[in-house]
Amino acid sequence: MTAAITRSFEPAAIPAEDEALRAPVREFIAAALGDMPAHQRARSWMGFDADFSRALARRGWLGLTLPTQYGGGGRSAFARFVLTEELLAAGAPVSAHWIADRQSAPLILRYGSEAQRQRFLPAICRGEAFFCIGMSEPDTGSDLAGVRTRATRTANGWRLDGRKIWTTNAHRSQFMCALVRTSGSAEDRHKGLSQLLVDLSLPGIHIRPIRDISGDAHFCEVLFDGAELPPDALIGEEGAGWQQVTAELAFERSGPERIYSSMVLADSWLADLRSQPQVDGATLAVLGRLAGRTAVLRAMSLAIAAQLDRGEQPALAASFVKDLGTELEQNIPGWVAQALQTSDMLPSPALMQTLAYVTQVCPSFSLRGGTRQILRGIVARGLGLR
Repeated sequence: MTAAITRSFEPAAIPAEDEALRAPVREFIAAALGDMPAHQRARSWMGFDADFSRALARRGWLGLTLPTQYGGGGRSAFARFVLTEELLAAGAPVSAHWIADRQSAPLILRYGSEAQRQRFLPAICRGEAFFCIGMSEPDTGSDLAGVRTRATRTANGWRLDGRKIWTTNAHRSQFMCALVRTSGSAEDRHKGLSQLLVDLSLPGIHIRPIRDISGDAHFCEVLFDGAELPPDALIGEEGAGWQQVTAELAFERSGPERIYSSMVLADSWLADLRSQPQVDGATLAVLGRLAGRTAVLRAMSLAIAAQLDRGEQPALAASFVKDLGTELEQNIPGWVAQALQTSDMLPSPALMQTLAYVTQVCPSFSLRGGTRQILRGIVARGLGLR
């Protein structure tokens, strides 16, 4: 098993045709973001801008890896890596299309019916269908298998009752991909779970935004009170929800998404440092640590892109990268703050505002996509240690 993990991270290089995408993406981002301040760009994951997402779609950059028959770009996982890396490094507002493009579309492509593919995938590629993910529930913590939200078969389809929480952008999305219980009870754990595609405009669905410590309201609580769903709301096989959601999480946990959440802050700090006549040794040591760890994680993430491009399912390797990437993302604001405290440099107001924001929100980095404890449990099982 250890040898298999080692092979998961064999070095990979971005093909020239995909690397060529970088220049036009940078040019587009520079024009689209203009003079957007760093503290706003630092919200990249949570920066909701439907017009920006649709502008990407008009250039064929949503659904980049989906088949052309569904409106996608038919490109490789490396092309998506380049696009994602540039968007996140620049702090582009990707939140509107983020979940639909990254995980809902591949899930529907793999498990959905042809009718579901025809309905949803072209709309996602056009930036007309935004998705949220209904996984977490109140009182279950990180125990995804403790789902209590229930879908009951009716003569006309499904009746949905229950609650989801920490659902990003539910109040701005048209659809939710929800993990629900279609048989048994919460004590049955992985058995009896299914996934449903939920139209959030239906009666019986109530959405309550949750304001976070920074004053933003991305997260939501979603209540289902007898919502009536059509028969074709079921995606994949009934009872196969756990296997499907595990595959979906592999998309969420892989890629450069798990490296760059604090990179706008790092770039703001570098911009201040470039204006200094000299940089002290302690600051140079922090810069070296940041550069070294980022380079290693990027290489690991590229290796996962290579696996995805081969059609493999690198769930275990993705858990490694997500855990290590989260650690880097959370360390960066502390490293920057410490370096500022020990140097004579007078930081700019823009840097301090960006540092304050990232410091506030960085604890959430290790919650989204699975906590570090959960990820380490997955890794331990994969290595045969538990």
